[in-house]
Amino acid sequence: MEGQNTNTICALSTVQGKGAIAVIRMSGLNSIKIADQIFRPAKGGPLSQTPGQRLRFGTINSEERILDEVLISIFRSPHSYTGEDMVEISCHGSNYIQQEILMLLISKGAKLAKPGEFSQRSFLNGKMDLAQAEAVADLIISETEASHRVAFQQMKGGFSKELSGMRLSLLEIVSLMELELDFSDEDVEFADRAKLKALIDKVNDHISMLIDSFRLGNVIKNGIPVAIAGATNTGKSTLLNSLLDEERAIVSEIHGTTRDFIEGFLNIEGVGFRFIDTAGIRETQEKIEIIGIERSYDKIRGASVVLLMLDAEREEYFSLGIKQLSSVIDTENQKIIILLNKTDTIENIGAKNYKRSIEYYLKNISLLCSEYNLEPVEILPLSAKEQTGIENLNRALLKCRYTDVSNSYPTLVTNVRHFEALKETKEALLRASAGMDSSLPTDLLSQDIREALFHIGEIVGEISTDEILGNIFGKFCIGK
Repeated sequence: MEGQNTNTICALSTVQGKGAIAVIRMSGLNSIKIADQIFRPAKGGPLSQTPGQRLRFGTINSEERILDEVLISIFRSPHSYTGEDMVEISCHGSNYIQQEILMLLISKGAKLAKPGEFSQRSFLNGKMDLAQAEAVADLIISETEASHRVAFQQMKGGFSKELSGMRLSLLEIVSLMELELDFSDEDVEFADRAKLKALIDKVNDHISMLIDSFRLGNVIKNGIPVAIAGATNTGKSTLLNSLLDEERAIVSEIHGTTRDFIEGFLNIEGVGFRFIDTAGIRETQEKIEIIGIERSYDKIRGASVVLLMLDAEREEYFSLGIKQLSSVIDTENQKIIILLNKTDTIENIGAKNYKRSIEYYLKNISLLCSEYNLEPVEILPLSAKEQTGIENLNRALLKCRYTDVSNSYPTLVTNVRHFEALKETKEALLRASAGMDSSLPTDLLSQDIREALFHIGEIVGEISTDEILGNIFGKFCIGK
């Protein structure tokens, strides 16, 4: 990243828009010098004479015009977020004030920061590794207590410390092996093969545990995936809109209105759920709708929880809906909640005609589930249109959460990039372990272990390229 730290950068670090306070930050060699040109302290000398980790009160001036009263925080290198000299200006939250201060900084020589550039400089200056930097972005977007806890633990270096310990063990192995290669003519063996294999297997077990944790980690980061499935016009889109309390999906009496899946996130008592409204499943010859139905099956297979919607006005489709679900569901790894929708159309006449009552329908559905070997968490009546029964659905969803996150896995992998690198690491170590069983030459074993080291290094950023860094930090928000 040649020339990365030669410029002084600035950006708004708080959310754009009006607010009580906004924070504008600047980082780089000339940040304090630039701030001195527009800041007039209420008392005391210029910022350049101020020690680090200090607050100064004064005004921001555009020539002789006072723009705002502000607090300025001074952070001197290396004791700052980026490892460079930094200035943070806390001003009033007017859009006009924010933009005027930014324009002043730019006119004095600062450049507008790119997305993630502050965190990228922190990484390049050794203040954090790449896994920690990515955790910063995860912390910012966390929407539940669990996702916040996991991101914070990673940002503080918990994941990185585990990787560092494994990397040191592998480095010790490969160093002894390569020492043997230096003395190959003398037939010297510095490394006990049995101990080395045991160490490789131990590291591999740890890697496997991290890989296994990704399913849970991904759910915590992005929310438990919940697929809303069923025939056309059973009320799936209406339910999604009711749950999210907004018109996210188009609702129509026309069959096949939903052609593709629609997603929405909901926080229920601190647990994140990612709802996926799928296209209605039915027999059709319409090509676009067929594609949507195929995608529905994919989303159902990939969900942790499936909500099967049945229409109380179409009892004849109960058996078909439950049969179709049973053909694609993984009963060991997926949970099912069956919803009898549109009960507002039958509940008033249930006492007169038992076979048109909610009680009768629920009993019928339960018998069908037994017939097709389905064990739903709940079978619930509701009316998505009238928004009745939603609280019972929320309680049923909470039964589907992962209850003991901390004890299941001490460290959770939440990042797809880390997951892929760990899988590559595991494959290399498995080859090394098998090679020891087969008494492969030391140079071939050493190569496999070095490949494992390479992939671990990719995670923390010891092995990186401009393209990789640009892709990672380009997803950050501006000002972070």
